[in-house]
Amino acid sequence: MQRNGRGMVLWTIATLCMVSAAAFQRLTGPTIAIRGTVAVADGTLDYRLPRKGWTFEDLRVTIPDPGPATSGWLFYKRYKTDDSLTRVPLVRDPDGLSGSLPRQPAAGKLEYAIMLETGGDRVRLPVGDEDVVARFKDAVPLGLLLPHVFCMFFAILFGMRAGLSAVFEPERMPRYAVISLALMTVGGMILGPFAQKYAFGAFWTGFPFGYDLTDNKTLLMWGVWVVACGVFLARVGGAGLRRTAVLIATVVMTFVYLIPHSTRGSELDYELLDQGVPASEAITEG
Repeated sequence: MQRNGRGMVLWTIATLCMVSAAAFQRLTGPTIAIRGTVAVADGTLDYRLPRKGWTFEDLRVTIPDPGPATSGWLFYKRYKTDDSLTRVPLVRDPDGLSGSLPRQPAAGKLEYAIMLETGGDRVRLPVGDEDVVARFKDAVPLGLLLPHVFCMFFAILFGMRAGLSAVFEPERMPRYAVISLALMTVGGMILGPFAQKYAFGAFWTGFPFGYDLTDNKTLLMWGVWVVACGVFLARVGGAGLRRTAVLIATVVMTFVYLIPHSTRGSELDYELLDQGVPASEAITEG
């Protein structure tokens, strides 16, 4: 295959990897709304239950109106507490049946479920025994969030391209690897902590200060790429070792992006909060 044609193919594969990673992160994780379908008196009901709220407003939970034969309640309590369930009747509005969860401090979580009375039967949302857990966060300025997201996903693009180059175009590998590391450093190790500070009040809750999985997986990925780039920049070993180091970094990056975003993220400890600890100091890892 001609060099230009081979390069286009490799860029296409790298782009598909980046888009796939972005789609996976967008559609998975503990803050993605729960969806489902249940039978009610007037037919079937498609519902969507949010798992993400803002600290500056109550979280509105709305389901489509199943019809006059159906009414319901919203039950909730603070996550991982012995609080009694609070019951709120759902009200009809132009959007359907709605109830509100009270806003929480940053990293606070509420667990909730909906119970419908429909045609003499009771239907629980979501289906099953598990409650929905909604986490609250402060807003992150778009001027910070967008560059953070841009850098992290384009780090995948150039990282995957570097890994492919390690196999098919070794002479181009160093350039792409360094660009990937630079994007990762800016997006993950500089802008990422600032985004977390805005959202949850702490710059870093990963190693060595905590066990936040998002922070730790970013640190792992960045560290492996630092080593990989260091190997070929310092001309350690032969060409085979340098290519292997970049391939290992690419594999680690792939596994990191297969972990849903916000898994085991920041979580408010309500026990500490009830003891008088300020909310900003009562944040642990979920």
